Amino acid sequence: ALSLATFGVLVTTGLFGVAAHYLLDLTWLESFLLGAAVASTDAAAVFFLLRAGEINLRERVRSTLEVESGTNDPIAIFLTITLVEIIAAHANPETNVLVTSLFLGFLLNMGLGAVVGVLGGLAIVRLVDRLNLDHGLLPIFVLTLSLMVFAAAGAIGGSGFLAVYIAGLISGNSDIRAVTILKRFQDGMSWLAQIIMFLILGLFATPSQFPAIMVPAVLLGLFLMFIARPIAVWLCLIPFRLPRPEVAFVSWVGLRGAVSILLAITPLLGGLENGRVIFNTAFIIVLVSLVIQGWTVGPLARRLGLIVPARLGPLDKVELELPGSAHHELLAYRVAHGSPVARGERIPRWARPSLVLRDGRSMRFQDMGRLAAGDQVYIFVPDRYPRLLDKLFASRAVVDPEDADFFGAFAVDPARSAAELEAAYTPGLTEAEQKLTVGALVTARLGGHAEYADRVLLGPIELIVRDVDDKGKIIGLGLSFEPTAPVAR
Repeated sequence: ALSLATFGVLVTTGLFGVAAHYLLDLTWLESFLLGAAVASTDAAAVFFLLRAGEINLRERVRSTLEVESGTNDPIAIFLTITLVEIIAAHANPETNVLVTSLFLGFLLNMGLGAVVGVLGGLAIVRLVDRLNLDHGLLPIFVLTLSLMVFAAAGAIGGSGFLAVYIAGLISGNSDIRAVTILKRFQDGMSWLAQIIMFLILGLFATPSQFPAIMVPAVLLGLFLMFIARPIAVWLCLIPFRLPRPEVAFVSWVGLRGAVSILLAITPLLGGLENGRVIFNTAFIIVLVSLVIQGWTVGPLARRLGLIVPARLGPLDKVELELPGSAHHELLAYRVAHGSPVARGERIPRWARPSLVLRDGRSMRFQDMGRLAAGDQVYIFVPDRYPRLLDKLFASRAVVDPEDADFFGAFAVDPARSAAELEAAYTPGLTEAEQKLTVGALVTARLGGHAEYADRVLLGPIELIVRDVDDKGKIIGLGLSFEPTAPVAR
């Protein structure tokens, strides 16, 4: 993901700039400026399609796309602003001077931004935990600290965007106080920011000028989707030996969005002669990307066999914040039909049910007897175990773990010797591979990292990862005699 967010943006900018130079009759610097504006993928569009679209991708693919879309904006912003400044100053530097200047400026900008982001994230966690602020004031306080991190990075020449992103990663993954309230506030603020952003974009757009550049802009959009982005992804992912379907999907899900249009506003604000052409072209490219790529993400994922069954069925859960540092969380579950607790499974002793709501009446858990579907249960849980109860209260998964289409005809012990597979099915293993366990063999074939529902083709058979532990070690395998892509349900 990081290689895509850095080297991938540079490759995309270069390839797209060459095409833009000949299709739009822009100067080389203006062409690369347009390439930098549309080189980054849009985090909001990618997150929305993958999460709100209920597309349950393989974890490696999902994580790659989400991390890339969240981290490539600072690089694109740096390139865009730098090129605008060079063009506005009417500078015409030699190629080697320009490349050296960009490289050194990039290292300084990203390095300072990363340092400020780490320090800022740690400071946010410490301040939130140490200051006893009212819960109504706390989200505003955290937002203010985030703006201070952004400003501090920019003041010393670093990337404020990278700094605030890293600060968010650190604080969001820490054991921070009032995390539920903060998440709700930040979610609302993100929607408000997007509304304001699209309003601004509409004010800058001039549809009457679109017909003059419609054909080259659409051709550039297609070039970006079918040539520039796939080449950049292929070059970045070669060292990681990802399966071809995953590389193809990552290549396609490079959606452009509001960030690209916002970056294209920079030439207008900088007073560049062709600023309006650059903005209108970027606007059309984004529309082409969202229309063509946005509607095809789900069907392509199913076609490539990248959609896997959810480990849990639907879950109705609410997290409630407790005052102070009680080291407990209060969770509210609605008992799903067919869930383990509805079938009589006992709740662990470390979980303390306190209240049950049934048919509009509240009563003590001890007086309820067996829980029924539709009951709402309030449970105090140690802060180390909040997710362990999800399996008890979720309904059955859409696909049964023993479904042969997804997980093979029968189970295989990962600890068995791979030599036994060679003797039984002759998949053509090397002598070195036959000395491994089956689990180690599958992990090696997957590039050293196995995930839930991964598949490895071995001659006439196919091994499917049924389960992995918290450390990524395979603890369950299935075997299929008719290797096919997973069936999408």
